[in-house]
Amino acid sequence: MNDLLPSLTVRIGSRNNKTTMFEPVRITFKRKFLAGLFVSIPAALTIFVIVGIFKFVDGILGQFFDYYLGRHVAGLGFISAVVIIFIIGIVSTNVFGKKLLGLIEKLFLQIPVFKSIYMSVKQLVDAFSPDSQGAFKKFVIAEYPRPGSYSFGFLTNECTIRSEAGERALKTIYIPTNNLYMGDIVLLDEKSVTYTNIPIEEGVKIIISGGIATPVMIEESRENL
Repeated sequence: MNDLLPSLTVRIGSRNNKTTMFEPVRITFKRKFLAGLFVSIPAALTIFVIVGIFKFVDGILGQFFDYYLGRHVAGLGFISAVVIIFIIGIVSTNVFGKKLLGLIEKLFLQIPVFKSIYMSVKQLVDAFSPDSQGAFKKFVIAEYPRPGSYSFGFLTNECTIRSEAGERALKTIYIPTNNLYMGDIVLLDEKSVTYTNIPIEEGVKIIISGGIATPVMIEESRENL
């Protein structure tokens, strides 16, 4: 029995040596694999979304070409959609085109269900349009939902509350709670709102990234609205 102890000790020692020897390889492989995974996921999701949009748009108009041509031409529906959108853009940027599109819009707004959906989508799109007068005015930091707690938001408007005690000016702040499409509308006084020098486009990136794109240093803007 005693003769077996040295051999067992040697075997255990050799296994430990092998484990120690392969440990750096395992750690390196794990680190590189995770690095490649984190790089690949955004690229894969981006490709997946682009391909999905391509197939969706191509499938809408592609059916008409399939019917008239008698065969399917991949990408023809997508290219047609791009051309149509480009032509609409040209038409909408001149005086006659604006009047024509305005007339068409009024006709469509007579449809009850279409009106409610269209107006909601239009207001959301206009909010992020740089040419729109109804766009978000400032990317701000609001003291919300409780004192000492702060949230990113967009200044959308101002209002005044009139009472027997006098008038009180409030800021209308839109605070996204689900990416950009859902959020809270809060009314805050001037001291509860901090104006930043972050452009609206960068503010959108911060919200979409879940705060990852937040700059290390945020400067307060002096151009308060």
